[in-house]
Amino acid sequence: MANISFFSGETIPLELHKVRVVQKLSLVPVERRLEAITEAGNNTFLLKNKDIFLDMLTDSGVNAMSDNQMAAMMICDDSYAGSATFTRLESKINEIFGTPIFLPAHQGRAAEHILAQAFVKSGNVIPMNFHFTTPKAHITLCGGRVEELVIDEGLNTTSNFPFKGNIDIDKLRALIEKEGAKNIPFIRIEAGTNLIGGQPFSLENLRETAKIAREHGIMTVLDASLLQDNLYFIKQREEACRDWSIRKITRAISDEMDIIYFSARKLGFARGGGICLRDKAIADKLIEFVPLFEGFLTYGGMSTREMEAITVGLDETMDEDVISQGPQFIQFMCDECVKKGIPVVTPAGGLGCHLNAMEFLPHVDQHQYPAGALAAAVFLAGGIRGMERGTISEQREPDGTEPLASMELLRLALPRRVFTMSQVKYAVDRIEWLFHNRELVGGLKFVEEPTTLRFFFGRLAPVGDWQEKLVTQFRKDFGDSL
Repeated sequence: MANISFFSGETIPLELHKVRVVQKLSLVPVERRLEAITEAGNNTFLLKNKDIFLDMLTDSGVNAMSDNQMAAMMICDDSYAGSATFTRLESKINEIFGTPIFLPAHQGRAAEHILAQAFVKSGNVIPMNFHFTTPKAHITLCGGRVEELVIDEGLNTTSNFPFKGNIDIDKLRALIEKEGAKNIPFIRIEAGTNLIGGQPFSLENLRETAKIAREHGIMTVLDASLLQDNLYFIKQREEACRDWSIRKITRAISDEMDIIYFSARKLGFARGGGICLRDKAIADKLIEFVPLFEGFLTYGGMSTREMEAITVGLDETMDEDVISQGPQFIQFMCDECVKKGIPVVTPAGGLGCHLNAMEFLPHVDQHQYPAGALAAAVFLAGGIRGMERGTISEQREPDGTEPLASMELLRLALPRRVFTMSQVKYAVDRIEWLFHNRELVGGLKFVEEPTTLRFFFGRLAPVGDWQEKLVTQFRKDFGDSL
């Protein structure tokens, strides 16, 4: 991926790949979009793909695979145990991360489940730069508690700070002193902190965090699912790493960690995941959970075709021209939004463009879920499916009280090697129209609320008839256009 200046003066990302396989999309009329979001209970997770034009829900499992990945899938060894396919994947992981032990799992949250089962006990505290929904749920179910220690700048939606995913070192020291190292089984660091806009950590901050952990005998765990974006940002934004290769940065990160786990639905452009380790004593505490919950130790719930694709995908992740597409497309989309006055998280992070729902819809009370309302409204405006990353993504406390999220974001993910520039421009255009009509958008309320991970399958209803009014305005402004 490269940023190219055109004779016209415009600078846009230029794809360093060509499209050879395509999938037909459909853009249904706005009236059908209203029916679809109503049928889905105003939860974009419950929309049917046939009603979606641009699926920006996630980058998980929907990145485009390369020709080399597709070819590799044809040479898989389907043996239940001792598969040569697993050996190739294990060797590639050792080559890249320097971790000779690999425990496979069917995806990242399966790895989180194993780690929580093995290490988290009732009353434990797990510090993080910022939580993600599934690891927090696993930790909570085991009786543990998450403490978010992201730097204050991380919760500032609009800034120029390059590494908003950094851990606050003073807060970490204070927490260890308060809780005691024995009550902290591990420190979890998330690459490309998902819930605050895909913001990266710096290598310097990671090293400081790991040094403190070693001083107190606390394990360090890296969630590397969004590592490829974080690698790109370290090379682009951290002066000491400007001349380093992606492989060198990767190894420098890995050398500081006791455990690395990842979802290959994100890292590796495929589907699957696992846990990477170098210490046999730590691995021995985890190994029995793999066949119990996932599958035998040489497949762990993955198909061998997936494992071959991951092996090639991890190699491609070490290519800066490959991993730059996500961040550069996101940067372009965020810059276009900023030009039009649309509030987004800055600096542009990884994973997607994040709309700041509290600024976009300042008239919607946070108890009526502005990020969820914005997700429904963006779908109505353009058939674009995004993901709510706000209070709906939290869960209620045991006493029934509802914690309000630190941010109310609508994440518009940009899966790698999937969208074209015209599609990105279309998305910005429809968001701009919605921004000019934002006073029509109202809130949401739960009508079916699960107790755990409610954002996946809970159902909501609009407060009032704002969706019908929005559709009426769309028809007024666009006529017969979709």
